[in-house]
Parts: sequence; C-alpha cells; structure tokens
Amino acid sequence: MDLTNAILNYRRFIKRRNYSAYTVKNYMSTLRKFILWIDVPVEQVSNKRLLSYIDHLLRRRLSPKTINCHLDSIRGFYNYLIDEEQVQMISPVKRGYVLRLSRPLPRYLRDEDVIRLFSVIKNRRDRAIFMLMLRCGLRVEEVAKLTVSAIDIVHSQLFVFEGKGRKGRVVYLSQDAKSALEEYLQARQPSRVKRVFLVEERPHRDNPISVRGIQKRMEHYARKAGLKASCHQLRHTMATQLLNADADLVSIQDLLGHTRIKTTQIYCKVSNLKVQRDYHHAIEKVIERQGSLSGCGGAPPTSLSMDPFSSRRQPGVRAEPETSADVI
Repeated sequence: MDLTNAILNYRRFIKRRNYSAYTVKNYMSTLRKFILWIDVPVEQVSNKRLLSYIDHLLRRRLSPKTINCHLDSIRGFYNYLIDEEQVQMISPVKRGYVLRLSRPLPRYLRDEDVIRLFSVIKNRRDRAIFMLMLRCGLRVEEVAKLTVSAIDIVHSQLFVFEGKGRKGRVVYLSQDAKSALEEYLQARQPSRVKRVFLVEERPHRDNPISVRGIQKRMEHYARKAGLKASCHQLRHTMATQLLNADADLVSIQDLLGHTRIKTTQIYCKVSNLKVQRDYHHAIEKVIERQGSLSGCGGAPPTSLSMDPFSSRRQPGVRAEPETSADVI
C-alpha cells in the first residue's frame, strides 16, 4: 500500500464530506504524529500497539479531550482504508479506547459582574462585539466571521451562515445590542472588506479582526475590571439569563445552535431560578393543603384505620409476644 497516496486520498475524502478547514488540518496533524511514532506498517498496527500510543500521549500530559481527538482521526483513517481503499485489515481502534471526559458545568457571569465588565468597555467596536456575544449568544468565531450582509437592522436579526459544524441559524438583536452595533457601523470606516469587525490599529488596519484578536481584547477588559472572564462565558451568561427569565429550553437551543437538546439542558444545573420558583410555588400549595409542621410538639396522633402497623390491640385479637426476629 502506498501510504502517501492513501493519506492524500483520505484528506480529499474528508474535504468532500464538508469537514471544516480547521478539522481537516487537525486530522492531518494528529495522523502524521501517529504514523511517525509507530515502528510497523500502518496495516500491521495491533490493538496492543495502539494502547501503547495512548499511554505515550498520556505521558505527554495531553488532556483526555485531546487524546480522543487523536483517536478520532486515527479511527477515521482506518475506516477509510477498510471501506474505501478495500484494504484487508481490522481497525486497531476499538470503541472502548475513548477516554472518559469530565463534564464541568458552564461558567457564567453574575449580573453585577456583567455591569462591571461593560463599564470598562468604551471602544465602539469592542462594545458591539461583546454585546453580540452576551445578547445573541454568538461564539467568538461567529462574531469574527460576521459579514455586513448578514445584518438585518430593520427586523433586528442576524444570520449566522457559518456556525459550528457549518450549521446556520437566525439570532435576534436586543435593543441595547442593536444600538451598540449601529453606533459601531456609523463610526466604521468605509471598506470593501465584507467582514463587519476590522482591526483599528496599524500595521493591520482595516483587515478583519481575528478570533485571537477578539480574545485578547476580552483578556484586556477582564483584567481592567478585575474579573476572570472569557468570550465564551458571555454566551453561557446569555443562556443562563434566558433560562432564568422562563424562556423555553427549545428556543434557547435554537438561539445557541445546539444540535442536541441535551447540550442545552446542562444550563438547568447551573442557576435555574425557574426550578427554584416552581418549587416554592408548589411547596406553598402542599403546606396550604397539609398545614405547616413547624412548632408541632410531640408525636402526631395515630389513627387505627390509617396505621396498618399500629401496636394497638384489636378487640378479640390476642397480642403475640415480640421476638427478636420482629425487630428490624
């Protein structure tokens, strides 16, 4: 088997499946590292050898999520060789080799922290960028790729054409986000560049701002406000605030662009004031029907008809002596 041609064909294969350029680049990088590490032909790699490679990655202190990305690219390559190239072999990557991942709860900013953060953001461009994340739930990459044609000011909405996984969606502009965006667009220098947000300082002035450029601006403002904040936390904050304002979970799923409702449900574990309100509303009805138990002294009255385990003797029935077997 010509390995070089097989890798090039695999690259064309995943590109035809509409994988993003970022994913293709990562798959090729991780696959190259694996092929350089093994000391046998690709088709002769055994399960035991692959487990040794996982141990090698663990010794390098890579995170479980990164190691799983390595396994994804390797598994995909072997599946391609078997299904498309018709190579007679068994894939060494088994399902059980995926590392278990921790499921940390999403971190969000409290209302007072949001106010502190935005109080130090005076730049029109930066204020519009972070307002779109907070009010529309846009990812940092979606903000960086936002084009002028995707903005519908009249109907207060944005079109996200290239979301995560190449999925598009429509999000809506709140009044403060709309005002921040309009102020920036009015002050923005005329440009042929389609992207909305441009670099304002030389030597890259009037070029589209990068994802890393936006993240650096957030780091700057977070330090200035004395907070630990990130771009993605603004998205988490938006989801949490909508949930606490009784927004429907399916609506939040659509706005965030989640494929599975299970991903959106994780916000229910973070700070769900709706659950808290529902609990207090329901428990008040229970207490109203049952009566409050606070301040009740002594044992509650027993009822012969209602207590099947009552020790009270029934008329005409002889009481049996209690044995040790009866005591649980």
